[in-house]
Amino acid sequence: MFGPDHFTWASLLFSSSLGYYRLPVPAERERESMELEAGSKSDGNSKKRVLVTFDIDGTLIVSTGLNSNRLHRQAFAYALQQVFGINDASIDVIPHHGSTDPAILLNTAVYYGISSDLAAEKLPEMKSKMVEYAINNAKHVGEGLEVIPGVDSLLDVLSSKNVHVGLVTGNLEDIAWIKMEGLGLRKHFSVPNFGGFGSDNIDRGELVKIAAARAEKLFPGGFDLRVHVGDTPNDIKAAEFGGALAVGVCTGVFSRAELEIASNGTAIILPDLTDFKGFVHLLGF
Repeated sequence: MFGPDHFTWASLLFSSSLGYYRLPVPAERERESMELEAGSKSDGNSKKRVLVTFDIDGTLIVSTGLNSNRLHRQAFAYALQQVFGINDASIDVIPHHGSTDPAILLNTAVYYGISSDLAAEKLPEMKSKMVEYAINNAKHVGEGLEVIPGVDSLLDVLSSKNVHVGLVTGNLEDIAWIKMEGLGLRKHFSVPNFGGFGSDNIDRGELVKIAAARAEKLFPGGFDLRVHVGDTPNDIKAAEFGGALAVGVCTGVFSRAELEIASNGTAIILPDLTDFKGFVHLLGF
């Protein structure tokens, strides 16, 4: 479950003309952020350390056409067939937007008649089969997927600003990086690559924390600001639970209102990621 203690940088002020929407925040958070902003202006931003993590599906890339997200969907079907003999399984039989791959595997298996205990017992094997299929068919990763407009430019700008960029996604790690590599986005992520993945924890709320811990280990020194960007209510909740500023984008299946409702009042909601200058300003650069 998502905890009560959350990061408070969302009280920074941004122009609504840029397409930002800021939710109401308590007065003490306003004062805290004004002090932080004043300090950053006096000290300059050249040494500011920022960590930004992104969700993948619906945030960086979008499913398109009759073969939407084909490799990933087929990996689920392959795992369920190999482990339980379920033919032509589809994840669309359950609500899955914003879920982690392990949760989707478990819930889909149960839908098709597998007991929850047996599904949980076989989860490691199912995850292994998913990765096996994805690696063996990685050349097809681009089928039914497109990079969302503005994403490539934004990631390029962030890397030029020395922002530490990683992933927080419900995808299994191998599948996540196969997608990023196949769609030409991996080059923009910090090296060594890092993130929090469905292969780490079934609960998306833990993944923001996992990514932050890995980033700190790889790039020690602490971060002045941590941000997580996603398109689902679960992304918003996970960011706030994990101590990051939640930035929601309306490029998936959820509306701005649905993303706002998921927040504790600190999230910033953007229509999309096309305004990379505005996003960089949001980070304080």
